[in-house]
Amino acid sequence: MALKHFDKLETRAPAAREKALMAALPKLVAHAQKNAPGFARILKGVKAAKVGSRKALAGLPVTRKSDLASLQKEAPPLGGLNATPVEKLAKLFVSPGPTYDPEGRGRDWWRAARGLFAGGFRPGERVMNTFAYHFTPAGSMLESGALALGCTVVPAGTGQTEMQVAAIRDLAVSGYVGTPSFLKLIVEKADELKVDISCLKRAQVGAEYLPPALRKSLGERGIVVTQMYGSADLGVIAYESLGPDGAPTAGMILEEALILEIVRPGTGDPVAPGEVGEVVITSFNQDYPLIRFATGDLSAVLAGKSPCGRTNVRIKGWMGRADQSTKVRAMFVTPRQVAETVRRHPEIARARLVVEGEAGNDRMTLKCEVSGSPSGLKEAIVASIRDITKLRGEVELLAPGTLPNDGKVIEDLRKYG
Repeated sequence: MALKHFDKLETRAPAAREKALMAALPKLVAHAQKNAPGFARILKGVKAAKVGSRKALAGLPVTRKSDLASLQKEAPPLGGLNATPVEKLAKLFVSPGPTYDPEGRGRDWWRAARGLFAGGFRPGERVMNTFAYHFTPAGSMLESGALALGCTVVPAGTGQTEMQVAAIRDLAVSGYVGTPSFLKLIVEKADELKVDISCLKRAQVGAEYLPPALRKSLGERGIVVTQMYGSADLGVIAYESLGPDGAPTAGMILEEALILEIVRPGTGDPVAPGEVGEVVITSFNQDYPLIRFATGDLSAVLAGKSPCGRTNVRIKGWMGRADQSTKVRAMFVTPRQVAETVRRHPEIARARLVVEGEAGNDRMTLKCEVSGSPSGLKEAIVASIRDITKLRGEVELLAPGTLPNDGKVIEDLRKYG
């Protein structure tokens, strides 16, 4: 299989890509400060011209996805984070919460075409789009990408599996976009009805976990499945690609118009390469210029270059949620509080709060990686825990490298029933 790419941006030298992104970053910050009232407030006092490096970017405040509902309530409808006036936008979507998400009027506004191309979709293909078209943006997101790529879209939405099966057969649909579980239902319905849908050759799935066994079984039917990772506020963030053998390669490749940071949950502090943390994205979207937007998702950077020839950074895909807040003895304990405890004690390299016990008998222990056993450190950390969380906690000192690299800051091991 000859390797082909969507454009030359994908195969740039990493240093050239980084130079271009950092050169564009001060302009993005200035644009957001000037045109988005919410970011004018969030970035008050920031000199845009000086934000031209990752170190400078890491010094800016994080805006969290979990904050959107309150921001939008204070400044409806979009929290002042939009740089294009609402009346000049194309669509407004409603996500659970509720939170509201915009779509602008540009071509492939959600940047979905690149990921579809990497998954083998090509101009002229007939694509069944089974993502929802009502309220949430997934249907519009993938449709705009497919149209920009030159595909013909069947706007199916969800449900009605018998009609979906019939349409795939009658319209000779070769591509599917939607959730993996719904694709499984369609294939099973086709088998039940004894309808030949062998015209379906490829699928790009997202919004939920793709079991390896399902990908394998679909592949055995001749359907090559790739994944995309995106969100209602940022659009497509990363995507899988096909390698020289036509099979999906490891990891998900970051979209070209984004800056990725992986930070320690509860903070804005970048973690070491390869360490699991929260995905924070800066998006060069002129309508909705989200700067240091914390998605609440966990992932990690995957070392090395993709065999598909694309040179952008790869991530390991979705690895869980970063918001691990929990209640201990009727009080919320958050990753931010754990981070503040660690910040007070520079001797701690990494930490994890483990909550154990049964109903009414909660015990929490802060497990800390430290070098050696500094005198009085354990007692000092215990005091910090009480001061910050208003709860009693124990401390266990561990050797560096003891804690798992899974992004967990709070681990709830309590038994419920």
